[in-house]
Amino acid sequence: MVASTTAVALAAVVAGLTSASPNAPRTKVGTFSLPQVRNPGFKKHGPAQLAKTYVKYGASLPDGLARTMATFNGRFDKRDSGSARASPEQYDIQYLTPVEIGTPPQTLNLDVDSGSSDLWVFSTEMPASSVKGQAQYDPSKSSTAKRVQDATWNITYGDNSYSEGIVYKDVVNVGGVSFDAQAVEAATAVSQTFTTDANDDGLLGLAFSTINTVQPSQEKTFFDNVASELDAALWTADLKYHKSGCYDFGVIDDSKYTGQITYTDVDSSDGFWMFDVSGYGIGNNTFQSTSFQGIADTGTTLAMLPAQVVKAYYKQVRGAKLDNSQGGYVFPCQANLPSFVYGVGNARYEIPGQYINYAPVDNDGTTCFGGIQSDAGIGFAILGDILLKSAFVVFDASENVPRLGFAKKEL
Repeated sequence: MVASTTAVALAAVVAGLTSASPNAPRTKVGTFSLPQVRNPGFKKHGPAQLAKTYVKYGASLPDGLARTMATFNGRFDKRDSGSARASPEQYDIQYLTPVEIGTPPQTLNLDVDSGSSDLWVFSTEMPASSVKGQAQYDPSKSSTAKRVQDATWNITYGDNSYSEGIVYKDVVNVGGVSFDAQAVEAATAVSQTFTTDANDDGLLGLAFSTINTVQPSQEKTFFDNVASELDAALWTADLKYHKSGCYDFGVIDDSKYTGQITYTDVDSSDGFWMFDVSGYGIGNNTFQSTSFQGIADTGTTLAMLPAQVVKAYYKQVRGAKLDNSQGGYVFPCQANLPSFVYGVGNARYEIPGQYINYAPVDNDGTTCFGGIQSDAGIGFAILGDILLKSAFVVFDASENVPRLGFAKKEL
């Protein structure tokens, strides 16, 4: 998340789960899993996904894309993400995670996002006029809610959309695992951008806590708070194409991948899961050992790659063109798309061509928007869900230097 100030089926929870004071010994919970569930209210639109990515990372929208978004029914949803309890929407758009907050528990559907580090929610601290059907956290109805005096948060995006508010400590339960003093960032105001999806009640960030926006003292993410109670301080993403995937915490499930896991060090200095991609290939063409930096982001749908890589890919697609009015590459929906190969160290991972056919941009379904687009203006590549669905991915913070692991799996 680039700020102005710098996705409930429980698959496995180890017995002995307790809620304890953060200063008291806590019982290890071992592992837990978060299968995906669906947000039924999301509209598919390729240029909207592209625009949201630009906005999320503070890049300016190209003029043509900005004009297209201005006429997109006034709808500009803030985010998509993989999440816990989340079945896939058509075109794999958005996943939501039911999260319980407070005592007795209040259930809100949050986006899970490895590209941000705030747990913020719609709340009863907001004016009623700015709530459009979202569930709201009500701290006055939680016996365990405690206001953090003088703590505030403010996230402003590249299009001047924003969310801001105050902070409580309260019990938060994700997938059956609780932390009783989690910072819950209660919104007091949000821009209209955030109110378009009545099913989306806030955000659960899984990037590094160093980019949490609470002031004057930053707060830890839910993962950072429970990591020491897990069998291993890691989580995995097993996202799927057009069917439900899963996130596991504290365990690497050997049944979910084939062969070996290839690990690469993460540069977390900017708060993201950033690593070096060792090159790329298109279809059966020769692999190009051209390295570039990218981040693994479950909260972005598309794969945003260096402009020359994207140009080389669409050069192999009959009828593909850069459409400035859509902000990116489009092609005939019936086009036969080649696969895309990316490198992690000496390992190679293949995205099937059908994954890259993201969604139609017209009513008759003749022209489609590409799932791979240029990262121009962002400053680094973003390996979003289009790419992450092609591998089993390990987000490992168990060592001094965090790392990402990639393994092949049945697609």
